Amino acid sequence: MGDAREVMDRLTEAVTTNRDPDVLAELFAEDAVAVTPDGEFRGRDSILGWWGQLTEAMPDASYEPEHAYESGDTAIDEGFYRGRNSGPLQLPTGETLPATGREVRIHGVDMATVADGRIVSYRVYYDQMDFLGQLGLLPPA
Repeated sequence: MGDAREVMDRLTEAVTTNRDPDVLAELFAEDAVAVTPDGEFRGRDSILGWWGQLTEAMPDASYEPEHAYESGDTAIDEGFYRGRNSGPLQLPTGETLPATGREVRIHGVDMATVADGRIVSYRVYYDQMDFLGQLGLLPPA
């Protein structure tokens, strides 16, 4: 296993199993960039803020891996992020929605490019409409 795979596995553990913001901070370079469905976040503190609001919204989150890859300095994971929305959910607009109490299971892919043992580029893709639908936040079809 290479450096990228090890760092990605530690990231997954830090946001699900251990929920450790200090470990999470160690994993990202100071000038890292993250591209998410909620927008682009530049710098470690900004990325930690994005992860923090997700873990607050779903403090019991877990990850079910489907596929894990590593190519050079990049690790790629595909799987399901699941949890109960028991905390407030911050929207990209800055609005905050109260917890819905609903269980979600979101299929997604994330990629981390690593240099000197830290993530310098992170990308995550998931279907926001599916996420909002599972939370009961979309109008009926």
